[in-house]
Amino acid sequence: MVRISGINLPDQRIIGYALTVVYGIGPKNAQGILVKAQVPAGKRVKDLTEEEVKTIQHIIDTGYMVEGDLRRNISDTINRLRVIGTYRGRRHAAGLPSRGQRTRSNARTRRGKRKTVGAMKKDDRAKVETPVKQ
Repeated sequence: MVRISGINLPDQRIIGYALTVVYGIGPKNAQGILVKAQVPAGKRVKDLTEEEVKTIQHIIDTGYMVEGDLRRNISDTINRLRVIGTYRGRRHAAGLPSRGQRTRSNARTRRGKRKTVGAMKKDDRAKVETPVKQ
């Protein structure tokens, strides 16, 4: 099992796709890393030599921000925006889209499940409307 940046890479996967498991490395960065390390892109993770793994790890450590450092950097940036009170920071704090998307009809992913206002189920309405005898 190959471990890069604290992540176990799947043995059966091609190295170009397996590197994308690491947070912060996408397909384009993975290809760039493999070109710098002079590793064939079609090679499986289980077929990598120790030297190739060390080379890939060194390239990632020196040239890319990945995993914990990247997550910390992103959260620090969002917290900074919240503290100084920018529009984007307020949108993050409110749990709304921060890049100009409409919220009237979409944005379910960011806003969460619908919370219906003013509508009751038939059974609930019947319980409320029954008059109490005095």
